[in-house]
Amino acid sequence: MFAIQVEKMSCGGCAARVTKAIQAQDASAKVDVDLRSKTVRVESNLDAEALVQAVTAAGYPAKVSVDA
Repeated sequence: MFAIQVEKMSCGGCAARVTKAIQAQDASAKVDVDLRSKTVRVESNLDAEALVQAVTAAGYPAKVSVDA
């Protein structure tokens, strides 16, 4: 499991789009969104950078969280 920081994620719609972007790369990924901390925790077989790139491409600049 790893965490991704998504600064521009501020509502349920944003969370849904971020989740969709991750699951488009890995349909079996387990995604847990925390809007308050703007953090997405992910269980996936893909590496974190691949999913960060997918989230960023969806319009939500992201980075791997160092606090994960």
